[in-house]
Amino acid sequence: MKIIGISGSLRKASYNTSLLRALISLQPQGMEIEPVRLNGISVYDGDDEKATGKPAAILELDQKIRASDGVVIVTPEYNFSIPGGLKNAIDWLSRGSSPLKWKRVGIMGASDGPIGTARSQYQLRQTLQSQEAIVMPRPEIFVSTAHEKFDAQGNLTDEATLKRLNKWLKAFADWVEKKA
Repeated sequence: MKIIGISGSLRKASYNTSLLRALISLQPQGMEIEPVRLNGISVYDGDDEKATGKPAAILELDQKIRASDGVVIVTPEYNFSIPGGLKNAIDWLSRGSSPLKWKRVGIMGASDGPIGTARSQYQLRQTLQSQEAIVMPRPEIFVSTAHEKFDAQGNLTDEATLKRLNKWLKAFADWVEKKA
């Protein structure tokens, strides 16, 4: 099973990139999660698209998503919303035939706050709905007080969160395989 893993944060040391790395370390046999970075994607501009087409990074991401069985998006929350870089990538992908259409997508996120990334995940679900992506409804992963759950090197050290990630990965694999 081929899964594309996207961190909605551009920072190398972000909790969300660390959460994606933790998820990759727990991937079950038969699943391969390929991490994809969103760095360097220009802001969507219809005039630029008309003049030069989609950026190479978007064309590559589009191909990877189309070739995958599913996508995991690990999103931070910026000002109660989706980070601009992640929204921008989805905007670019939406031009023409979206690779997210009918694609199985799982979302999660980590934040220092007490409710994790609940607001951004809700808005991301709405944005993915516009692409006709199929977002896994449950279980959900909202990693709150992330500063207490990751060490200085970005390793997830919280056992309860690791257990929830394992449970989530199994549910996601079953959901992608069964398409039910």
